[in-house]
Amino acid sequence: MRAQEKEKKDTEKIIADTFKELLLKNSMEKITVKEICEKAGIIRPTFYNHFADKYEVLEYIIRTDILEPIKPLLFNNMMTAAYTLLLTNIGNDIEFYKRAVLIEGQNSFSNISISLVTELLVETIEKLHPVHHFRYSWMSREMLAEYYANTMCYIAINWIKRDFTVSPDELSEIFDYISSHSIIDIFNDIV
Repeated sequence: MRAQEKEKKDTEKIIADTFKELLLKNSMEKITVKEICEKAGIIRPTFYNHFADKYEVLEYIIRTDILEPIKPLLFNNMMTAAYTLLLTNIGNDIEFYKRAVLIEGQNSFSNISISLVTELLVETIEKLHPVHHFRYSWMSREMLAEYYANTMCYIAINWIKRDFTVSPDELSEIFDYISSHSIIDIFNDIV
């Protein structure tokens, strides 16, 4: 890795770590770029060389801490293991994610997560199935990716909001069960 590239990554990590610290103490609305810069020991132009705003910092954290590590598993068609690792990575920073899921509005944690997971799933579909034909002409890889991204994020966010009441392994099994059975099968399986 070139020195300039390493410096860029180091600066982004410092900004992200600072943002995490601040979110543990304040709501997203109260955190300012000025405050991030002061606490990180950088000047505003440095911040803006890396991020457009504090929501882009949140996006960076989700991408680097949760999604990048699961790419190799997804690209090797290991979906359940990927989802387990995703949940484990969230669990490794429990307090931050408990605060992050409270971010609402246009740039909510939920919206950012769904967008990033959709992007990753489209990339995975393209890698695993470069040539694809769906049974239904209106169905696309983007639509399929968005559907599963919504489901994955819904389950993960509710898991966080419910204080991690089950293990990542068990929640992955639940996701696998839901995604591999029809709603009728699930209703018929209720005891």
